[in-house]
Amino acid sequence: MTSTNLVLLLLGLGLATFFYGRQKAYVVSKSHGGMRNMHSLPSQHGVMVGLWCVLPALLLVLFWKLAEPSVISSLLNSSIPASISEAGEKSVGLYKNDIANIIESGTASSDPEKQAVAERWVALSSISSWVLVAITLALAAIGAAIALRKISADTRARVMVERVVHWFLIICSSIAILTTVGIVCSVLFEAVRFFQQVSFVEFVTGTKWSPQTAIRVDQIGSSGSFGAIPLFTGTLLISAIAMVVAVPIGLLAAIYLAEYASDRMRAYAKPLLEILAGIPTVVYGFFAALTVAPAIREWGELIGLSPSSESALAAGVVMGIMIIPFVSSLSDDVITAVPQAMRDGSYALGATHSETIKKVVLPAALPGVVGGILLAASRAIGETMIVVMAAGLAANLTANPLEAVTTVTVQIVTLLTGDQEFDSAKTLAAFALGLMLFITTLILNVIALYVVRRYREQYD
Repeated sequence: MTSTNLVLLLLGLGLATFFYGRQKAYVVSKSHGGMRNMHSLPSQHGVMVGLWCVLPALLLVLFWKLAEPSVISSLLNSSIPASISEAGEKSVGLYKNDIANIIESGTASSDPEKQAVAERWVALSSISSWVLVAITLALAAIGAAIALRKISADTRARVMVERVVHWFLIICSSIAILTTVGIVCSVLFEAVRFFQQVSFVEFVTGTKWSPQTAIRVDQIGSSGSFGAIPLFTGTLLISAIAMVVAVPIGLLAAIYLAEYASDRMRAYAKPLLEILAGIPTVVYGFFAALTVAPAIREWGELIGLSPSSESALAAGVVMGIMIIPFVSSLSDDVITAVPQAMRDGSYALGATHSETIKKVVLPAALPGVVGGILLAASRAIGETMIVVMAAGLAANLTANPLEAVTTVTVQIVTLLTGDQEFDSAKTLAAFALGLMLFITTLILNVIALYVVRRYREQYD
């Protein structure tokens, strides 16, 4: 029986024991003069029985599946030929990979020894699976029986269920936190390996980015230049252009929809505006490369400029159009959530509609508006496809929006594409770029939180 089928069986047993435990709680309540004399509701008793049936068994399945590969692998060591075992761990690992490929393909191997090891592997896996099923079902039955015996008028089933839910919420929160810590640590450790090969000062102050290095020691190749300033300059340039486009349009659209538009207009306009968020970024990239970039080049030539066929301006404008819904939708929700009593108070003091929006509504909605702008900025900084198709891959150090530039995220994708040694400085540079981008975003968030807190204190 597969793990999925076993888990589904346990959930079915848990549902069945829930109904049985609830019914038994009803019977017990009648013998004690009704529900008012019971500490917990029958449904809470049913949940208690279901949890006793399912949780211990699920934990057993989890730990069993985590330990099973190591146990089977150690049991197979005695079946591996001595010549392979004496060759070292790498040879043993390759031999076991061959066995796993034989099992996955389902075809017999021409090597009798490998075929015998594969058959033993399958046999051990089958025995392990059925033993797990037997122990799991026995544990589920024992847990359900213990919980059923606990059902009485004084049983604090509600407290037990709430405690389980409380710990479940703690575990979910811990998983989110540990995932964040794991991501940061994985990037940090690889970045440290990069900075052992390339000077940190060169990385953060260098003005030339050319990460081409020799793959082998005996190969003739460039030593590479890892100055990240052109990448961060291009990232900030394109993101700034995108925010210049998205913030005014998005915020003004939100103010119109929340304060001026009729209900009928709002019902049509807001969904149409939010459709922009559902368009794939590759479509925006095609739009930028085939429509916006040629238009910018033609308009630039009309006024005597020489725009590049791939420019930061084209990518920034299209990216700004893409993130308009992030600003407008969140700002609209926040502005709408401002209590009507605050508007009425402003009107009672003689303020006009526009004055009320500027002096009352927007200051009250400032934290949410800044949150929407931050979300849009993060979306702009992390965008890749539009930059590849409209701004190019050239790491130019320039503030001219009419020239081709690249961003950090584009270079990360470029560095991790193709056949590269994971220990080379070229590949590890992607993790260093990711770490610096994370730190930059974190600094921006801290600054934004400080600004929000300052304005909120003034308003209060």
